[in-house]
Amino acid sequence: MSEVKSAVETPLMKQYNAIKAKYPGALLLFRVGDFYETFGQDAITAAKVLDIVLTKRGSGSASEIELAGFPHHALDNYLPKLVRAGHRVAICDQLEDPRFVKGIVKRGVTELVTPGLSFNDNVLERKQNNFLASVFMGKNTFGVSFLDVSTGEFYVAQGSENYVLKLIQGFAPSEIIFGKQTRGHFEVLFGDDYSTFALDEWVYGYDYAYEKLINQFKTASLKGFGIDELGEAIIAAGAVLHYLEDTEHKDTSHISSISRIDEDKFVWLDKFTIRNLEIVHSYNDGGVPLIDVLDCTVTPMGSRQLRKWMILPLKEKSAIEERLFMVDTFFKDRVLADKILEPLKQIADLERLISKVAVNRINPREMLQLKKSLRCIQPIQQALRVHQSAELKKLADQLHLCEFLVEKIEQELREDVSIMVNQGNLIKDGIDAELDELRKIAFSGKDYLIQIQKREIERTSINSLKISYNKVFGYYLEVSNANKEKVPSDWIRKQTLVNGERYITEELKVYEEKILNAEDKLVVIEQRIFNALVHHATDFIPQIQQNARVLAQLDCLLSFARVAQANRYARPSIDDSLVLDIKSGRHPVIEKQLPVGETYVPNDIFLDSTKQQILVITGPNMAGKSALLRQTALIVLMAQMGSFVPAEAATVGIVDKVFTRVGASDNLSRGESTFMVEMTETASILNNLSDRSLILMDEIGRGTSTYDGVSIAWAIVEYLHNHKDYSPKTLFATHYHELNQLEEDLVRVKNFNVSVKEVGDKIIFMRKLKEGGSEHSFGIHVAQLAGIPNRVVLRANEILHFLEKEKHKNEGDRKMKEVPKPTPQMSLFEADPRFKEIQELLGKVDINTVSPVEALLKLNEVIGILKKK
Repeated sequence: MSEVKSAVETPLMKQYNAIKAKYPGALLLFRVGDFYETFGQDAITAAKVLDIVLTKRGSGSASEIELAGFPHHALDNYLPKLVRAGHRVAICDQLEDPRFVKGIVKRGVTELVTPGLSFNDNVLERKQNNFLASVFMGKNTFGVSFLDVSTGEFYVAQGSENYVLKLIQGFAPSEIIFGKQTRGHFEVLFGDDYSTFALDEWVYGYDYAYEKLINQFKTASLKGFGIDELGEAIIAAGAVLHYLEDTEHKDTSHISSISRIDEDKFVWLDKFTIRNLEIVHSYNDGGVPLIDVLDCTVTPMGSRQLRKWMILPLKEKSAIEERLFMVDTFFKDRVLADKILEPLKQIADLERLISKVAVNRINPREMLQLKKSLRCIQPIQQALRVHQSAELKKLADQLHLCEFLVEKIEQELREDVSIMVNQGNLIKDGIDAELDELRKIAFSGKDYLIQIQKREIERTSINSLKISYNKVFGYYLEVSNANKEKVPSDWIRKQTLVNGERYITEELKVYEEKILNAEDKLVVIEQRIFNALVHHATDFIPQIQQNARVLAQLDCLLSFARVAQANRYARPSIDDSLVLDIKSGRHPVIEKQLPVGETYVPNDIFLDSTKQQILVITGPNMAGKSALLRQTALIVLMAQMGSFVPAEAATVGIVDKVFTRVGASDNLSRGESTFMVEMTETASILNNLSDRSLILMDEIGRGTSTYDGVSIAWAIVEYLHNHKDYSPKTLFATHYHELNQLEEDLVRVKNFNVSVKEVGDKIIFMRKLKEGGSEHSFGIHVAQLAGIPNRVVLRANEILHFLEKEKHKNEGDRKMKEVPKPTPQMSLFEADPRFKEIQELLGKVDINTVSPVEALLKLNEVIGILKKK
């Protein structure tokens, strides 16, 4: 919004307009006294989002303008609502004390809060990172970076358009920045799914970005971070640092390193697969993502780390085995697990606390949390060190107790501090002599006044003398008229009353000045000591960030162990073969949703590259084909995250890519047909294969005609089987029974079906995978179970029997136009001449007035008619 113009611009509005002009597109919260005010269009927006009163300033005058505001102390309540509504919010504070300024107070923007840049606990999700992403679109390669300013985590990657899209879907940034010239391409890729901001194109320059990064990390090059060769990623990361400066985030010492997301280290999960498998988000109403089952972490750092592990499963056997070993250790040694878990539960969000230290935004109560959390590290370190495992001892050595910081906080900060620094009672006695003296004056004032009163009574013999206080005179002595002759000459008369007089003394005035200034001075001194304490804590930023990383890792591993125990998971065997062998595998999410007493039906899956590469799975809808496909992928991914798996046993030859084509897509809302979505996702699979890929395809071709669908599905299976370079492991669920023929033609294709049991006209879903193809789809039975009217079900059966009969006669001559026409349904009564007679008889009866006896007589008449031949 442009600045607010008015015919008569007051000095305050002139200052407002000048500041507003510097932050176009941001909603400006303008501090005026004890309120944050918004003006003009900002006020209209704020009133709507915050549900606060919209008024007008200068109503009826030439300078009339909309106004909406809230008390400054309510900022933490109102700011999150504005940011979550997608607004960038510039916070403009008073930079001078109004008491000591004549005219307009100096003001300036102290922070520009955006959806991707915030330290406010009410804006941030405790268990999720709040990433700002930056995208640079190069000629052939994309660069992307992710920064969580609240934790200091900074990641970069570069690769194909699809790779960057997949990372953005997994990291789910709260805001994305990009260059203005690429807006058109950006909007095609991302639509309006994210809060965005476009930067000037010059920001996305390599030299500028490189200099930004080496200045931030105080290094001569970026080789030490392993990103020196990632040109596009460097450009994206440099733009993030520029954006931090633009938004007044100048304290960035906690952003001390940058990590590369190496495509070669992690399993490729394309954006369709992340969505279809519902790993960290469910896209269905009431759906449960996998993370809800696996996340038993007890710290915010652990929960955020687990989310990253889940979207980036490992491909390196040694790294996977290291995690599995530690999960196994905690799984078997519950005493050790409990020794770590109990103190871990008491640790606050170390990552975000130390980031607040870096930007000087930590409050006294959070400083105490930091101290208590650091104290809890000692028993964890001790428990790890006494274990014989080298891996656990290595983790213990990476923990820092930060004793000097803990002791300093313990020595200086009171235990009952408030959240606000300016509310006093922060610092312990004995830390500062002046502070102690001021406390005596401020908090022992009544005793001192009583002493003065006693002394003056003794001196004057005025027993009714009393000392009081008001805002006009301050402290004063009050004497009744009967005693005013006893008043000493050094008392100064200030006021005459009906019943007496009020006096002041030099001693009272001196003390009054002391007591009134003492509290102000107290606050200043306490703030100085507290700020020095915070500054001292900045020396420990690297150590505490390291602690947070180690504790997050431990939390995730303990979570895996606890989930494994609770749900009867088994340790998978990881190797470099091309075999996937799952014994009695279960779906980790579905089995947790079953009604009490019902157990999940487990299934075996075996896939390799030489004998059984592709399983063609037939069976009716609702029989469990989709669940079987998804559980196979989830078991593989869980294993490569370092988790135990829901199975009796599992041997997992490392998978490098998981592709899925299952379920409906949200692209339908963008106007793409079901079939187009199917084919787009299938094309992505076929064009990105590898020998270690795991492919899950469910009902390919259902979005088009039967013959087209069968033909496409058939060709896809052939392509996967006969690929000249790769033999990707594939589960192919279909309702096209014609594909069972492929087993006879292709040696590594095997037919399986999800069994059902027919009992009369009913079917029971056994949910068990068995060898061989399925002869029937049982679609009509499923329709009946779903509550389709019987008349429709009977007609469908009639058509089915005709088509099956014709199929055996001559497949080529079968035509839908020869399907028998539906027979008109005739009522049993309409075929009988007695029906009309009964109808006429009953039509004359008024049910509302007929007596029971008359009703019996009429019924007798009906029986008589029916007995006629």
